[in-house]
Amino acid sequence: RCIPDFVNAAFGKEVKATSECGTPANRYCTTSNDDKGEIVRNCQICDASNPKRAHPTSYLTDLNNPNNVTCWMSEPFSQSLHNVSLTLSLGKKYELTYISLQFCNQKPDSLALYKSMDYGKTWHPFQFYSSQCRKMYGRQNRAAITKANEQEALCTDAQSNVEPITGARIAFSTLEGRPSAYDFDNSPVLQDWVTATDIKVMFNRLVGWMPEMANDNESLSQRDTYFYAVSDFAVGGRCKCNGHASRCIHNREGQLVCDCKHNTAGRDCEKCKPFHFDRPWGRATAHEAHECVACNCNFHARRCRFNMELYKLSGRTSGGVCLKCRHNTAGRHCHYCKEGYYRDKTKPITHRKACKACDCHPVGASGRTCNQTTGQCPCK
Repeated sequence: RCIPDFVNAAFGKEVKATSECGTPANRYCTTSNDDKGEIVRNCQICDASNPKRAHPTSYLTDLNNPNNVTCWMSEPFSQSLHNVSLTLSLGKKYELTYISLQFCNQKPDSLALYKSMDYGKTWHPFQFYSSQCRKMYGRQNRAAITKANEQEALCTDAQSNVEPITGARIAFSTLEGRPSAYDFDNSPVLQDWVTATDIKVMFNRLVGWMPEMANDNESLSQRDTYFYAVSDFAVGGRCKCNGHASRCIHNREGQLVCDCKHNTAGRDCEKCKPFHFDRPWGRATAHEAHECVACNCNFHARRCRFNMELYKLSGRTSGGVCLKCRHNTAGRHCHYCKEGYYRDKTKPITHRKACKACDCHPVGASGRTCNQTTGQCPCK
């Protein structure tokens, strides 16, 4: 089995946000405790046109330096702005181990993680966080996962009292608490569960923010303290190659693809390469490479297909069927001569002239078909 390197698949990738501060320039305020324990407000300007005051999404996936924290920020909340989403395209299927978000201000009260396996066409819930799971997402808090529902997205409370007001982190482990995780190689359900091409983070509610605040004059002065701010968006995982590649490379079109081995093909090595259909494709495991095997067509065919019935009848050794046998051959392996031809015993069956025309006399023979082994024509 080949295993690609474990990477932060988000690093350097573009993130699309439905909201970003600074267009036009706006004020935002953070709160912190001073030496006396009193809450102090610190207000600054976000201005997208000024690089020193901008907070773009590129800050989410750049090098995360604890000594120089850079933050993406949403616009401060107005009445219409409850939900803000971040969408990250990984450019290829990955098998994910974790998704983590590090916040610059207070951690949101409610947020949801979604994944797509088809480059953003459809989305599936991955994980929910909320202090009110049932109210926000219609799910119970910390439901039990069994083998019957291993692809179920859970909801847990994101808040904990021990974390700092700023710099808190949410880390979602894709396999934690899922019973088949210890036998991942043999669990197609979990292999599918951890697979994603795109990740979407949907922020739904901040701590302490209530919709009525937007209409309350007293809270208008506070409104610029309500915004989402994230310093790091990381996605840990491996390029999905089904055990048939140890690295991913960019192809001629610039797409990220697996560098497939074991006679496999496809962006994720998810199929056998042409003419290697003698055995069914399989994901490689720690014990078995499941290498794709070339069809045996004795050099008389360029194409073949897989037949499961024949594979089972052969004792699961060979299921390839040759298509369009050339050089006047026939049969599943192009291994005998077609009607009207017989074997030239001086040449191996792999020779392009292994089959000779019967050449029966039009007057003396009762037909044009001869014995395929001896070449004897049926005489009148």
